[in-house]
Amino acid sequence: MYVLYEESGNFKAQKIFSQSDSTMQVESESGKRSKIKNAAVLFNFEQPVPAELMTQAEALAQTLEIDFLWECAPQEEFEATAFAEDYFGHVPSAVEKAALIFALNSAPAYFHRRGKGCYRPAPPDILAAALAAIEKKQKQAAQQQEWTDQMMAGVLPEPIAEVASSLLTRPDKNTLQWKAFEAAVNQTGTSPEKLLLSLGAWPHALALRQHQFLSTHFPQGTEFAPVTLEEVGSDLPVTDVIAYSVDDSSTIEVDDALSVSTIDENTVRVGIHIAVPGLAVCRDNEFDKLARRRMSTVYIPGLKIPMLPRELISAFSLDEGQQRPALSLYVTANLSTGEVLSSETRLERITVKENLRHNTLDAQVTEEALNDPDAALPYGEWLRPLWRLAIQLAAQREQVRGKPENNNRVEYSFVLDGPHDNPDSRVQLVPRRRNAPLDRLVAEYMILANNTWGGLLAQHGVPGIYRSQQAGRVRMSTHALPHEAIGVPQYAWSTSPLRRYVDLVNQWQILAAAEHGVSARLVAPFKPKDADLYAIIGAFESQYTAWSDYQSAMERYWCLRWLQQQGITTVQGSIIRDDLVRLDCAPFVTRVAALPELERGQVVSLDIMGFDELGLEIDCRLREVVEA
Repeated sequence: MYVLYEESGNFKAQKIFSQSDSTMQVESESGKRSKIKNAAVLFNFEQPVPAELMTQAEALAQTLEIDFLWECAPQEEFEATAFAEDYFGHVPSAVEKAALIFALNSAPAYFHRRGKGCYRPAPPDILAAALAAIEKKQKQAAQQQEWTDQMMAGVLPEPIAEVASSLLTRPDKNTLQWKAFEAAVNQTGTSPEKLLLSLGAWPHALALRQHQFLSTHFPQGTEFAPVTLEEVGSDLPVTDVIAYSVDDSSTIEVDDALSVSTIDENTVRVGIHIAVPGLAVCRDNEFDKLARRRMSTVYIPGLKIPMLPRELISAFSLDEGQQRPALSLYVTANLSTGEVLSSETRLERITVKENLRHNTLDAQVTEEALNDPDAALPYGEWLRPLWRLAIQLAAQREQVRGKPENNNRVEYSFVLDGPHDNPDSRVQLVPRRRNAPLDRLVAEYMILANNTWGGLLAQHGVPGIYRSQQAGRVRMSTHALPHEAIGVPQYAWSTSPLRRYVDLVNQWQILAAAEHGVSARLVAPFKPKDADLYAIIGAFESQYTAWSDYQSAMERYWCLRWLQQQGITTVQGSIIRDDLVRLDCAPFVTRVAALPELERGQVVSLDIMGFDELGLEIDCRLREVVEA
């Protein structure tokens, strides 16, 4: 004896092995036994054997017209095996009963299930609606398949082109366009970016990458609406120091300037003057909300997306010849030993005499010229004492670090002679060593300010945002902790408030500490254990990483363009480790396939086989090992 039963939505026919009141054991053709409930059985039969029953019943079910079945069926609930006798006009065979059950079950729009083997015909109005929905779904499936086929053939359908801008960043995954696009991606085995680029949704890889970044992080555009500023700082005392700033030629946000005055042969008073946008940008005001959304200025070759509106930058940037508010740290120090004798923080107005630029001074400001009092040196009366003290301060930090800083690597500026969004713009790679004297000098005083002001906050119990490094781990926190890599007891970013939100937050806290001293913790914008300060750290780190990653990606892109524009097909590089090579001619690190085991620092010559501007990689092969 055999049974037809239903299990997990599937029909099965098997031989009865044993049976009890509520269950039975059945045996498959292969001999496998399983236990089922009697309630799952649709009917028993003696012939044909189960495998033939299933084959014959499925074939017969295909011949039954569902429309005719619906017309013939009772209008109330009915049992399929009973209806089979009326439909076939005789006592149905096991094959006929199974075929009818299969047919009824395959048409849920026509027949609604009402339990094991029982059905009810759908009312005419409900059936009409269901059939219309099925037809609509079939048409949608056909349309979706048509779009997928077109993309597989290299054609971009117009409906896909219309939503292409959202497919990579904010896709509506319920639309036919997305489903067709996703199917094309899966069938081609490529990435969404590569498929869209190959279909011409974007004219080139640069446009696609810029779209991804800007639509994700700046969906409303990068420009601020015009803002109006009230005058601030006009009542501050005016200082008559002679101060200069040193920046790249492209810098528009002049955050810092330096002044120096000689007290005696071995003692100087150095002024570190920082722009004070914190006078206008206050916690939770409209300017603060704008700055907090961006967290930092974005720098990519040919483009800068500022953190603050241009009106604010213009009002507080320490531009030459303009009287501006400044948060000044005055340090009195011994030139021979680097000992800091005293420090004072003041809020005042200064006029920077001149904004100096690296590209016009680096060639003249050498260590030899700085160390030789008789050598020709522009701004020598300002540079030489600053340099002497900077050397002593660096030596003190080096003693704490226990080893010299490695600042010999060449860094590059990217200069475009055309729009940043045009891949045909010519790019120049302008090299500059990190340990150039002007770089070292300015960096030393920024470290001094960040260390001193971080100590001021800690001294008065005012929380700030510190950047520390211990046991090789770099992190940000609200507590003063050592930065072992720099060699200072604490380090609070505070010298770039026009460009970094963390510096702006610390500036508010420093202003409170400088004005109120021991009572500052009661009046500072952020009190100890303020949860919002921790939220700022998390948001800043996330945003700053996103900006940094995009900057790196765009620099890699323009390196690829530079190599192609220069017609370079053979390059030299140095082994970093394993198959990783740093090129000598550009700031670019690449992997080289099938590279033999080589020592770190070995120089190799590479043949460039091709460029992947979307993946930001070059395809290169080892030409020869040049030297150890």
